[in-house]
Amino acid sequence: MSEVINSNEIKHELRAIREDLDFIKSHMVDIDSILTEEDYLSLQEYRKEKDFGILTSHEDLKKELGI
Repeated sequence: MSEVINSNEIKHELRAIREDLDFIKSHMVDIDSILTEEDYLSLQEYRKEKDFGILTSHEDLKKELGI
């Protein structure tokens, strides 16, 4: 049995899909903004090293490596 295609119904469905997509897009989380536990621990370690002054600057590292 063939099905009759109702263009108004298709338009309605497409609008609903578009609204759903707009909602999803506006509520998506940027994956790059999420810290993993490993990221968090690395950040904590960096802050401790910075506070204790034991970091090597980029310029000092280049001198050490002869670059």
